[in-house]
Amino acid sequence: MDMRVSREVSIALMARAPEPGRAKTRLIPRLGATGAARLHAAMTRRALSAIAQSGLRAILWCDPNADHPFFAECALDFGIALRAQRHGDLGARMHAIFACADGPLLLMGADCPSIDAALLRACAESLRSRRGRFLPTADGGYGLIGLARPIPELFADMPWGTEAVMATTRERLLRLRVGWAEPAQIWDVDTPADLARLAATGFPIPSCED
Repeated sequence: MDMRVSREVSIALMARAPEPGRAKTRLIPRLGATGAARLHAAMTRRALSAIAQSGLRAILWCDPNADHPFFAECALDFGIALRAQRHGDLGARMHAIFACADGPLLLMGADCPSIDAALLRACAESLRSRRGRFLPTADGGYGLIGLARPIPELFADMPWGTEAVMATTRERLLRLRVGWAEPAQIWDVDTPADLARLAATGFPIPSCED
């Protein structure tokens, strides 16, 4: 791989502070509030490890702000810069991150364990030849979006959290005549049904709190 390409592309990771009751709420029935928060923290650190191995310049975008001790630990352990996410719905926060980028950007969440360093490098390398790069998930969303420049239309009035996200995104890309590629389908961890697949990879699953 031409490392000059990867240095031109940066990566942003969006993550929520691992506070019980606020993180991975759909997993609380299975893991409890504390267990779900611990899982979110572990998955965030796994994503940061993959980013560090990729060699891409990175920023961790923190919700609700960058003051939580967990984020300070991540900055220290992974040498990553911290920024606070803006207020608003998911689309507004994502668009704001792209608007702050100084060049092509990959944006991902922390809950897709199949995104590894090799896949990140491949996405970064190919972003120069297409304006869009997506890693769709099996549930109809996507776990990574790469854009050469901000495209506000991809983030406004989207059906976030539904199986229509990627389909709606494709329709808008076609309408805007934006070229894109989907090099792989990935999976994320959002529901109790996803935990068995995660456990099969050897990832430690926190036990349910008493």
